[in-house]
Amino acid sequence: MEITEKTTSGHEKVVFARDDASGYRGIIAIHSTVLGPAVGGTRFWNYATEEEALTDVLRLSRGMTYKTALPRLPLGGGKAVIIGDSKKLNRELIFRAHGRFVDSLGGRFITAEDVGTSPADMEIIRSQTNHVGGTLSNSGDPSPFTARGVFRAIQAAAKYRWGREDLSGLTVALQGCGNVGYHLAKSLSAAGASLIVSDVDPQRTARVVAEVSAQAVAADEIFDANADIFAPCALGGIINDETIPRLHAKLVVGAANNQLLEDRHGDVLKEKDVLYVPDYAANAGGVFNGCTELLGWSREQSLHKVDEIYDTVLRILELAHTGGVSTNHAADQIAEQHLDLR
Repeated sequence: MEITEKTTSGHEKVVFARDDASGYRGIIAIHSTVLGPAVGGTRFWNYATEEEALTDVLRLSRGMTYKTALPRLPLGGGKAVIIGDSKKLNRELIFRAHGRFVDSLGGRFITAEDVGTSPADMEIIRSQTNHVGGTLSNSGDPSPFTARGVFRAIQAAAKYRWGREDLSGLTVALQGCGNVGYHLAKSLSAAGASLIVSDVDPQRTARVVAEVSAQAVAADEIFDANADIFAPCALGGIINDETIPRLHAKLVVGAANNQLLEDRHGDVLKEKDVLYVPDYAANAGGVFNGCTELLGWSREQSLHKVDEIYDTVLRILELAHTGGVSTNHAADQIAEQHLDLR
């Protein structure tokens, strides 16, 4: 395996790996270990170029630093991406190579599942390194915890905006019906909300429609949905100059990472009187699930921490209001205060 390092401003370490025997190409970005070892999932995606993959891993790793700092976890932020078509490459060979790559960092980076990867893939990585979580034999699938946290964030935002956390009678436009989106849809439906859903995979959409009587729309039409709440649970960068004018929702709360294409889009949402809950505040439930392995928490401790997302969101929204800043800037202020403690 060939491993090379690239100096990148704002990151502690960015390394590239290539293994010609397996067809593996990967990047690991460590943004910060100020509070502890960097943690972050491994994303398996067919990026058009290596530059596109690098941009993604740098943004995602920075987001992980803020996600762990906001709740004062003794962990830092990092991320890994595997470049390639997951349907064509040999997954076992790929994840064995990735495990060796993770192991080469000596515990400075600990990975888990993300888009395109699963607890079963983490088991393969485990065969090559101990620096992995979210395996089938331990904390497993984090998506129910992530979905629970997003649900609590939606309740908090509704309480702040409308004076009630009861979601009955409200309509939610849910973008992305994967593992997290599916569990979130179930919770929202049980709480009395109506759902408009979309996904690039028609089978995922059909599953949610069948189980919660949701209305399905084409993937690009979800931005135009007549909904009270927009819940982005797919990929990042979807809140941008093109999509913001199309939104009818007064709340944006979802599980996707890096929802704002640029930080300034948080200001644009504020100007439009759309209440945005910063993604890394809402979607931290998966990290809390991983803390059963990383920090020895009990399941009850993890669930309690997930429910605390409600209070964290209210604190962010109040700080944004009193400070006259966008909610993403308010969340960053809190996280950066915690990073300065060490």
